[in-house]
Amino acid sequence: MAKNQTRRRLIADAGLSVLAAEGSRGLTHRAVDLVAGVPVGTTSNYFRSRDSLVEGLVERIGERLAPSEEDLARRSSEAPSRELFADYIRDIVRRLTEDRDVTLALFELRLESSRRPEVAALLGAWQRAGFAGDVEFNSSAGLPGGRREIALFHYAIDGLMLDRLTTPIDPDTSTDDIVDDLVAGLLR
Repeated sequence: MAKNQTRRRLIADAGLSVLAAEGSRGLTHRAVDLVAGVPVGTTSNYFRSRDSLVEGLVERIGERLAPSEEDLARRSSEAPSRELFADYIRDIVRRLTEDRDVTLALFELRLESSRRPEVAALLGAWQRAGFAGDVEFNSSAGLPGGRREIALFHYAIDGLMLDRLTTPIDPDTSTDDIVDDLVAGLLR
């Protein structure tokens, strides 16, 4: 069977939906076939093992959470400032919130990585590469904050997203207000 990229993305998206809805234990090739609406066995043609399926899901998470070229271009002409930094953070949080399945799937994989060393190795490498890219982007754009502050924002955003996508401790406070408070507190 020819392995076209459109179908591969469709299958990976279905896998993310399964992972978000059913958790790690529900992630099977057959479950992904069902959600993708493809014949039984199609997922295993694209992702031979569960590990290769997980690798494909991690790759797809990165694709779906990446900022659009339009968003990056729009901000690139603005002068570096705390306000611009906060705008980038709000955009990250918006993408994580709007693509709920992707964010929940990522949390599921992070939990699974605590039990499966092969998932920890894969996800850890992906996270560290993303973090290094974020630090480099921030530096290249002349934005305030260095490696330490970017790490603190990663930790804060992970906690914020877990809160917002599960049981918020303060549902009446807007997410944008929380982001603004985080920026003010972490970029003194």
